[in-house]
Amino acid sequence: MADLFQLLAVSAVVMGVSQTIAKERIFAPVRERLGGKDSWLGYLVSCPYCVSHYAAFALVPLTGTYAIDVVLEGWPGLVLSWFLSSLLVTVIAAFFRVLFWFVDETQGLVRRRQKTEEEEMETRRLMRKHVEKSVSQPERSEPPPPPAPH
Repeated sequence: MADLFQLLAVSAVVMGVSQTIAKERIFAPVRERLGGKDSWLGYLVSCPYCVSHYAAFALVPLTGTYAIDVVLEGWPGLVLSWFLSSLLVTVIAAFFRVLFWFVDETQGLVRRRQKTEEEEMETRRLMRKHVEKSVSQPERSEPPPPPAPH
């Protein structure tokens, strides 16, 4: 159970790190300097899925999250276990990214709906104010009627 939790935790960290590097404003100068999505290198740091590979390749050995055991012995087995475990973490991070997109998109829809309702209320208030002003102005602007002849 602890191994599963660690696998999911490292995958969540990989997802967060890759999203931050690829999409957040703090890394925008780095992405622009590397050419953004128009250059090969810039694309590799502008794509959250691509960045998650690099993050997983670094975090799997740092955290010891070797989720896949291989039969090979020695350094080839270690390298293969590291590589396959990193790919597994990357795939799980991609699923997390999709789940968080749905959560974020749902929250975005709620915020847009609230903003639209606020704008509609403000429009109604301004229309009401305009109508009240136009109704009360003619009464004030009309000169008093002349006195009736006797």
